[in-house]
Amino acid sequence: MEDRPRQTQPRYDDEIGLVDLATTFLRRRRVFYGVFLAVLLAGTAYAVFIPEKYDYVSLVKLAQKGESSYAENPASIIAILENRWVSEYQSVYHAQHGRNLPFEVTFENPESTGLVRIMSEASPSNKSDVEQLHTQLIDQLKQTQASTVSRLRQNMEKQIDSLSSTVDILEGREDSGAAIAAAIEKRLSLEAILESLQPMQVLAVSRQSPERQGPARSLIVMLAGLLGLMGGVFLAFFAEFAGAVKNQMSEM
Repeated sequence: MEDRPRQTQPRYDDEIGLVDLATTFLRRRRVFYGVFLAVLLAGTAYAVFIPEKYDYVSLVKLAQKGESSYAENPASIIAILENRWVSEYQSVYHAQHGRNLPFEVTFENPESTGLVRIMSEASPSNKSDVEQLHTQLIDQLKQTQASTVSRLRQNMEKQIDSLSSTVDILEGREDSGAAIAAAIEKRLSLEAILESLQPMQVLAVSRQSPERQGPARSLIVMLAGLLGLMGGVFLAFFAEFAGAVKNQMSEM
């Protein structure tokens, strides 16, 4: 029985094998090396010269009038800080320095607390400006809170005096036991709130974070190397393609 001749797969001119790819890459290796080194050096330079930035945090505890009640709503305080006091400071800073404030300031109120956190991310060269802004905001807030506490104290003292007078008047009347009991209960409640009034507390002012913010330098260099690797391979094959097109056009 005769052996059938082996059928060979036809090879098309536009097929590219691994050997062709390797040959093309070696032929254009200088393009690859140039792109890879350029991107890597650019990424390294960026990682070295990028300015360091740190978080600066100030923390205050708003004035209290009870265990879980505060003299003013934390959300209202943050709205005043954002829309009034910071805007005023930015206007003054721009007028004095001829430029905008070189950092942002944000505010946060942890849920179910009377804490207000003032945060800024800035370079060490702007540390004094951050401290000045945070200190000014805290001083303004302290004055506002002190006025609020004083006003609450005066109002409650007046109510307590009024209730005491009411009790004295009712004691001389018949069938006034229920009214006297209600007045005394209300007075005791106000006295408890008055005793629990606490002024605003400053817990931290422009405390600098121990670690710099932003991506690590090693990560930037690694990403630059990866980008240079991909870009170098792509441009090496693109250069080969452009050269082939140029040669074909010259033969026409």
